[in-house]
Amino acid sequence: MASRFELQRLRDVPRFLLDSVRIRRQVLHANGALGVSLIAHPLRRQFLTLSAWSDRPAVNELVRTEPHRSAMQRHRRAMTEATFTFWDVDQADLPIDWDDARRRLDADHA
Repeated sequence: MASRFELQRLRDVPRFLLDSVRIRRQVLHANGALGVSLIAHPLRRQFLTLSAWSDRPAVNELVRTEPHRSAMQRHRRAMTEATFTFWDVDQADLPIDWDDARRRLDADHA
């Protein structure tokens, strides 16, 4: 899966970045997580994630647990964009390429 988040204001960036690092750490220890990557463009107010999971229920479980759950609620109003895309990949084809993930995010946002 890949995600792109854009924030309305620069003042929202520090807290979002801090929560992003906490969630990345959460993903690294989550059941079903195969890998995760985060790209932050703080001055553009944009954050991208790319992660691989064993299945969709593992992603859903992460979203329902802390710190992810509280971060979603805390930042919902600060967003100008939140785009998500999911696709299937054979484990032999991991890691996923960031260029491919960006194309998929752009296609899902159009």
